[in-house]
Amino acid sequence: PSNITVECSAVPAAGIATSTDNCDASVTVTYEGEVRTNGACADSYTLTRTWKAVDNCGNETTGSQVITVQDVTAPIISVPANITVECSAVPAAGTATATDNCDASVTVTYEGEVRTNGTCADSYTLTRTWKAVDNCGNETTGSQVITVQDVTAPLITVPANITVECSAVPAAGTATATDNCDASVTVT
Repeated sequence: PSNITVECSAVPAAGIATSTDNCDASVTVTYEGEVRTNGACADSYTLTRTWKAVDNCGNETTGSQVITVQDVTAPIISVPANITVECSAVPAAGTATATDNCDASVTVTYEGEVRTNGTCADSYTLTRTWKAVDNCGNETTGSQVITVQDVTAPLITVPANITVECSAVPAAGTATATDNCDASVTVT
């Protein structure tokens, strides 16, 4: 078979070699095996496959096929889905996974998050990014966008209702408020 270059996930089985001879009409051809020569990474190498042809008088010839194996395909990464959450419910960074056509244990790392401010302090987006790298250095990144919003109004506590004599109406009391996002709600 002729020399070829293939992706690491598509190495063919040993082919069939044929031979002709000027005297022997049925030359014996045997597959002698292959030799692997490692390359720059685990999924980059060459295979040299050799066949031997022997005629009925013991004359022999060998022939070789060189298969250049390479890994040029980046992993496929799966990141957590994009979500919209209330400002008080921003989740911790999730976990991303990756698959590769050659590498069974792709390295996945969390690269961090970038905050993009919105219209107010508690309205923004977080873009979280992960990177997957296979053992030949091919890499892919994937991102999750978390839209953070504040759509819950504060809870206000005002002085209790009271009944008083007309001459004993008190001055305005003090109200307080709490909020799921804002630690210092303005009360007027």
